[in-house]
Amino acid sequence: MTTRTRVWAAAALTCLVAASASAQRYRLPEGPWVPPRFPTPAFHDGGFTHCKVMYTSVRRERNGMGWATDYPYAAINLLTRVQELTKTRVSMGDEGEPNYWVVRLTDEALFSCPFAMATDVGTLEFSDAEVDGLRAYLLKGGFLWVDDFWGPRAWAQWTAQLQRVMPEFAIADVPPEHPILHTMFDLKAAPQVTSINFWRESGGDTSERGLESPKANLRMMTDKAGRIMVLMTHNTDIGDSWEREGEDREFFLQFSPDGYALGINVVLYNLTH
Repeated sequence: MTTRTRVWAAAALTCLVAASASAQRYRLPEGPWVPPRFPTPAFHDGGFTHCKVMYTSVRRERNGMGWATDYPYAAINLLTRVQELTKTRVSMGDEGEPNYWVVRLTDEALFSCPFAMATDVGTLEFSDAEVDGLRAYLLKGGFLWVDDFWGPRAWAQWTAQLQRVMPEFAIADVPPEHPILHTMFDLKAAPQVTSINFWRESGGDTSERGLESPKANLRMMTDKAGRIMVLMTHNTDIGDSWEREGEDREFFLQFSPDGYALGINVVLYNLTH
């Protein structure tokens, strides 16, 4: 990335900060009360889109909403910023809004998703059919990002399920020099982002599980060639930095620039690997 490119990217993100930080404070609808938007038969039009993974929860985590956590505005806002800050062609609906979809791991549509994301994954349990579906997707070049799960119990639940899917692959920390942290914006690590509700109630704290979540963890599972198949942002809620960008000026300024920088880096890494 050239110095000139970095300057233009930083300038664009600064404009985004100024525009969003001036927004009125309001609350967007989210979660299981928003009807899932399943893919249409011709949903894959060649543009980049966001596929949210639907799953079954078998336990509950504080502040979580299962598969529908951060749905749908995290996806909508991320795709909007990807379109504004990069040259990536984003799939758009008839009304000019980015296309975002909900997929099950047993759906054939999953294999047309360039990018899949799951949240609150410390509550899920896969069926045997979902294990087979996710495994086939990842081995065929698919990419899954899991986000917004906190503490050791959620980590243990998620990794036990991932082990069922990909038992022959290991989980590792993403090193600071990895390309996914430098694809467009230079980052040293994943930021710790809290949900906006916890941030307000705690007076600005970012660790939702106290001493059990002292910092954000950025981890990965790679294939034999080193390509990231599964990216894991644990002890952080990157999705809220996108979803809640216009609700609180201070929340935006503290979390959204770094949250979008990581999100855009991940999208570009996904498209080029």
